[in-house]
Amino acid sequence: MRTKPVPTTSIAYSNAEKIIVHEADLVNDLIGELTFTEMMLFMLTGKKESTQAQVRIMDAVLVTLMEHGLTPSAIATRLIYHSAPDSLQSAVAAGLLGVGTTFIGTMEGCAANIEEILAAPEGLEARALAIAQRHHQSRKPLHGFGHPHHKPDDPRTPKLFAVAESENVPGRHIGALRTLSAQVDKVYGRHITINATGGVAALLGEIGIPQKIMRGIAVVSRSAGLVGHILEESRKPSAAFIWETVEEAIPYVKE
Repeated sequence: MRTKPVPTTSIAYSNAEKIIVHEADLVNDLIGELTFTEMMLFMLTGKKESTQAQVRIMDAVLVTLMEHGLTPSAIATRLIYHSAPDSLQSAVAAGLLGVGTTFIGTMEGCAANIEEILAAPEGLEARALAIAQRHHQSRKPLHGFGHPHHKPDDPRTPKLFAVAESENVPGRHIGALRTLSAQVDKVYGRHITINATGGVAALLGEIGIPQKIMRGIAVVSRSAGLVGHILEESRKPSAAFIWETVEEAIPYVKE
């Protein structure tokens, strides 16, 4: 009889006396010793000692992604809180479902393009041009570029780059994104801003965060922002107004 392999975890375990996380004692080594950002990096990298650059860049990313007003995710959270005020976590979860490939979570797609450019044997500019042409011809969204409100440029992106560059990061991911930006403007025949998620993709790449979990950083950040919306909703309700406004603005039409 074949024996099934036994799965293991290297993240944490506990017993009656202690809790161990990545070989560190939670009580004696981590609580009161690491900040939230440092602990998050520890969970992702398994290394207790984060560099100043890693911490400062991750902090900048978390702050950037936390809030952007009454966006679809915030509206969803407020409406669900209005429906189920006894279930704060459900309201937050409803908003987090909007962290996808249209809003907030687009750093994953941008990071994939950056990685493709960096790995291209023909050079950065040639592959960046090919990516821009591919998206333009297929009319598919180019993740990390464009914004409905911030024009001609997203003010968050230069600040993100400045934070990273002040920490003397290698700059390969930022350079690849800037190369792609130049080719995008050339192919599309107009300037298209690098939006915040594009900047985030480059910064997270600079500190070694894998592309496949970058959206998780947005989930962590936006969770805090949505809790803030719930607190305001509890004090200054707007969900009923939003509901009534939609009901009045969208008429029933018989097909």
